Amino acid sequence: MNYTETENKIPLIAIAGQPNSGKTTLFNLLSGRNSKTVNYPGSTVEYSVAPLLPKFSLKAKVIDSPGIISLVPSSIDEKISIDTLYSHPELGKPDVIIVTVDASQLSRHLFIALQLIESKFKIVVVLTMTDLLLKKNFNISAKKLSETLKCDVVKLDNRTGNGVNEIVKSVNKILVSSHNVSEVHFHSHPSFDKDDLLLNSYDAIGQIEKDVLYKVQSQLSETELLKANEKLVVLNSEPAFLKPDELTLKLDRIFLHKFWGLIIFFIVMFILFSSIFYVAAPIMDLVSEGISLLSGYTVTLLGDTWYGNLISQGVINGVGSVLVFLPQILILFLLLGLFEDSGYLARGAMLIDKPLSLIGLNGRSFVPMLSGFACAIPAIMATRTIPNRRERLLTIFIIPLMSCSARLPVYALLIAFLIPADKPVLGGLVLTFIYVISVFSSVLIASIIHKIVSKYSRRKDSSFILELPAYRKPKLSNVIRNSYRNARHYIVKAGPVILMLSLLIWVLTYFPNTEPQVDETGKTADEIILLKNSERVATSFAADLGKMIEPVMKPLGLDWRVGVSLIAAFAAREVFVSSLALIFKVTDDGDLQNSILSSMRNATFRDSDQKVFTISSTAGLIVFFVFALQCISTLAVSRKETGSWKVPMVQLFVFTLLAYIAALITVTGFRFFGMA
Repeated sequence: MNYTETENKIPLIAIAGQPNSGKTTLFNLLSGRNSKTVNYPGSTVEYSVAPLLPKFSLKAKVIDSPGIISLVPSSIDEKISIDTLYSHPELGKPDVIIVTVDASQLSRHLFIALQLIESKFKIVVVLTMTDLLLKKNFNISAKKLSETLKCDVVKLDNRTGNGVNEIVKSVNKILVSSHNVSEVHFHSHPSFDKDDLLLNSYDAIGQIEKDVLYKVQSQLSETELLKANEKLVVLNSEPAFLKPDELTLKLDRIFLHKFWGLIIFFIVMFILFSSIFYVAAPIMDLVSEGISLLSGYTVTLLGDTWYGNLISQGVINGVGSVLVFLPQILILFLLLGLFEDSGYLARGAMLIDKPLSLIGLNGRSFVPMLSGFACAIPAIMATRTIPNRRERLLTIFIIPLMSCSARLPVYALLIAFLIPADKPVLGGLVLTFIYVISVFSSVLIASIIHKIVSKYSRRKDSSFILELPAYRKPKLSNVIRNSYRNARHYIVKAGPVILMLSLLIWVLTYFPNTEPQVDETGKTADEIILLKNSERVATSFAADLGKMIEPVMKPLGLDWRVGVSLIAAFAAREVFVSSLALIFKVTDDGDLQNSILSSMRNATFRDSDQKVFTISSTAGLIVFFVFALQCISTLAVSRKETGSWKVPMVQLFVFTLLAYIAALITVTGFRFFGMA
């Protein structure tokens, strides 16, 4: 008989276990793809919840949250996962906990199972990675382990799903025999002290903090505690311990080598970065062309009207600014998933941990920072792999300093203004210097923030404790599924914010002069439309705003027209180039860059022959783009990943101020040395 046949309450099944122990695989086997990923109330930590598949004939919900090493939280993710085991604020207390245990790392993974048993939870232990044991001619007796732990133990084949039916049967047996599990739960979970827990020595379980022992002793006698410790020693004895296989040892001698390991890691990361940049580029171009065609068709259909412009420039281009980043996001998470599932990413994080720890970060921060050179959107989303919240926020904070690919058109234009076309090597050196500055500034700012936080905060830096999983062939279906989920999260969460901000910028650049008058004599239809758009922007609210901030722009040697272009570039950095073309009334589309450069060289201030674009002002503009926050998409994703507008608003203020001050120093320095 199934539990749901006799009870009206839908039982809740929680999946717990260490990271990389097969939790997500089991969750997918139990629920299929019909899951809902939401934030834990009051935080940005995500968990997945879904009903069991109908084929199991058991009406229940299953919840999967971030992995935990023990009942001692070392990060906000782990704390919330542990809280969920005792009582979820919306779903209630789990009736049964399924604990995933990596059979190839038995002694380490059983630690959390033992803690849950001692806390009087009703659990089912699921042995995963058993295929790795079989390849090494090892096997494990689920029956003997079940007798020792006094709970059901089931083997699961992660690839074929064999064993999942037995897991559901064990869960159902617990629900039927003891449907009111909460009666034997603690009303509040013990508060372990991570500083007193020796995670690497399971024989030290008796040394857990005194208040924990007190709360446990309220449920267990001293004799029972001694027996529990004896169980732990037995389970960590030689027969249960498995040495790494020869292949893993040989590969680790290479991949974890203090010199060659770093070289290989940087090559792998270069391939990852290049793939995001180059492989995604043609797909992004196709998306952009599709959006442009659709936008042009809308203009043809609706004419040069405000509502036609709204749909074509506001809505369609706004949606396009969301969709155009999808290829990069998909490729990033696809490759990260492959590297992580194979076991290599954990090794790379270990290698890079030491230098990053000097500035308050750890090894997991490197990949998001590196991918920031392609785009800040997937880079910020990639910080989800960082378990420590403070380090995750610090990484998110400095990612905008990485010069993303969207800035390349801007750099290319401004460098072309400064460097003659017959000196490409010099132009390449300038571009390289720009990237060096961006990396150095991010390290410097992270170091400053780390020192300030360390001075006024009692919190210690997180220990970078990382289990090195065995090398294995990635399961492509899981990697694709996770990439799809991350892409969907981006569209659903960040998309609406990006669209709303895009519409706001459209309003600022379109109104109030909706019907500009231009001289149409001798002009083609396309040139007339371009001139009208240029006149509309020149008399828009954005232009008024640009003229208001002109006193701020003048110390940089720039006028209100550049200010308007900077405002428009907030939608996307590459928009700066097209905005300059509009505002300076460039009509020669045959060679747009040279036409813009010609207009820039001839541009002067109002009522003055003084040039707007000079060596000093252009160099200052480059520096401004190096430090300024990328775009509204960055703000939107930063808000989504941090859970509030606090961090993105601080980013906007700090980096805009930093960009202005750095640009002002650059312009002043050039003028001082007579290079105005």
